[in-house]
Amino acid sequence: MSVTTAFSHRLRVAHLNGRGPTDLTLEPDAAQRAAIAAQLQIQALPQLRMTARLAPAPQDAWELQGRLQARVVQPCVVTLDPVETALDEPVHRVFSPHAADPAAEDVEMPDPDIEPLDQTIDVGAVMVEALALALPEYPRAPGADLDAVTGDQGGDEADDTRRPFAGLADLLARKPDS
Repeated sequence: MSVTTAFSHRLRVAHLNGRGPTDLTLEPDAAQRAAIAAQLQIQALPQLRMTARLAPAPQDAWELQGRLQARVVQPCVVTLDPVETALDEPVHRVFSPHAADPAAEDVEMPDPDIEPLDQTIDVGAVMVEALALALPEYPRAPGADLDAVTGDQGGDEADDTRRPFAGLADLLARKPDS
């Protein structure tokens, strides 16, 4: 991953055990979670934890399997009230020296879980990316209803705000004065 993130935890591939898995637990502190929340443009990140296992895979690759658990606070898309959401998502990535760099021209990425292997693997960046992908796109507060906010009472046909072209036929029917 070549993207700069608010949280990084790099592991040198040369220092990893090539015969067995490496278990990891990442739990950013409050300041790091605040930086991640700012990067992802969310209101707060009260909890963030990723447990993972990084193991050697065939063809000189490394496989990361883990679980992301988080609590995020985002504004409701209807009321803008804070909405807290609990996330519990699986995380899977394969880092392969045979994968093409996605920044290169005319490169097809056959599998989104396969990433190019460099000298380091940034497990922190994987965690932030997995969190970004797991965020709800349209969080809603309990009981938030768009019709209640806009004032729609269920079909008042005389309301011109619901029928912006209601008088257009009358205007077109008028004959211009010659």
